[in-house]
Amino acid sequence: MNRGRTIQWRFGAGVAGLLLALTLAGCRGISTRGEREARQQLGTVKAAYRPNDQRPALPDLSTNSSLGDFLTCALLNQPQVEAKYYDWLASVQNITVARSLPDPKLTFSAYITDVLTSLMPGLMQDFPGPGKLKAAARVATAESQAKYFDFESAVLQAAFDVKRACYNLYFLDERIRLSRETLALLLDLERIARAQNEAGKATLPDVYRAQIEADQLTTEIANLEDSRHPLMAQLKAALGLTRDQPDPPRPVKFESTPLDLNADDLLNTAFARNPRLKALAAEVRQAEAAIAQARKAKVPDFSVGLQDEVYHPPFYWPQASMTLPIWRDKITAEIAAAQAGKRAAAARLTAEQIGLTVDFASRTYDYREITRNLTLLESQLIPKARRSLEIARAAYRSGQVDFPNLMEAERRWLNFQLQDVQERTRREITLADLSLLIAGVPPASAPLLPVEQTTLKSR
Repeated sequence: MNRGRTIQWRFGAGVAGLLLALTLAGCRGISTRGEREARQQLGTVKAAYRPNDQRPALPDLSTNSSLGDFLTCALLNQPQVEAKYYDWLASVQNITVARSLPDPKLTFSAYITDVLTSLMPGLMQDFPGPGKLKAAARVATAESQAKYFDFESAVLQAAFDVKRACYNLYFLDERIRLSRETLALLLDLERIARAQNEAGKATLPDVYRAQIEADQLTTEIANLEDSRHPLMAQLKAALGLTRDQPDPPRPVKFESTPLDLNADDLLNTAFARNPRLKALAAEVRQAEAAIAQARKAKVPDFSVGLQDEVYHPPFYWPQASMTLPIWRDKITAEIAAAQAGKRAAAARLTAEQIGLTVDFASRTYDYREITRNLTLLESQLIPKARRSLEIARAAYRSGQVDFPNLMEAERRWLNFQLQDVQERTRREITLADLSLLIAGVPPASAPLLPVEQTTLKSR
């Protein structure tokens, strides 16, 4: 009886000791430098973007809200940005997983003949070979850096989408205003044609021509008014608003994108800040770390443990094991695959650098072309077309110009004004593209890291 109680006590004490060891072993591992830096960066962004994992209060938008308010609303509310943020957060957490030891294992062994003659609870711990955990942590750290730049790209894309929608809406109002002014002019021309017809100085077809032009322009104005609906839907989507949420107010304040267009400086800025390049550079560092990790495959892993004999105290069974990395072809293939991954990542980086240079050259050419077009339209063509229309109207009243020539002067004046609006729209969208998507310069309200904190290398 006493022996049975002793065995039970020993068994309970052994289990309690093992559980205590598990509890102590389940404390915290040793964080790497890259992990600490990644968590610090995450904390900085989280404080602005998702404090306490909650979205901050959005600004109350109105038609008189600034473009900055619309941008703030989009950056905090856009689900595509949020998805990239949580992808980055998960990758930062994965650094801890990668550098941590495997969980210890609780083991039991027993020998049974006719009765239970031996019972041995134990504890086993696996230890990856020297340097393997650090190598895995470097891979995870570089991956988290790439995920951050994906988040930054999503932020800049969201800002661009808002600016594009706002600019299109603003200049749509300009087109509608010009079309209505022209419609009023056409109705006035119709009255002039009627008066000329009654005086025998013009034919009735002149009146019909004016009416046809007015009817066509009336339909065009209706089409322009109707086109506001898809543009508002684009703005709503850019702000991250769902179908069941109220439509946002229509912005009426126009704010241009400030940008210094010194080509050399701006291209240097693009190569230093463009998040697509930084993400690909982080992938190269991840591939380099993966090569180092693959080379560690030839290092054996170890396991150690201890079992306590309950029936025959005090008696302990130490245990140890070691893997035998003998499959050299597998190790060679792992290293070759990692090296190929690095070459592919480096090639993608080079291709993106080339593509960025081409995109930059194309956008800066577009800006220069648009600037020249606007200068010609505003300083030459529109004033001359307006003067030509005024002369044609006066000449038509005196019978010196026929009605088709008068209508041609009217169309020319309208078309030049509409071209001016179209070119100003293109200029603003081009500036936003250069600033956000190419140069990678974020708006003031963007919840991003300072540029100096995004150049850390994987450690």
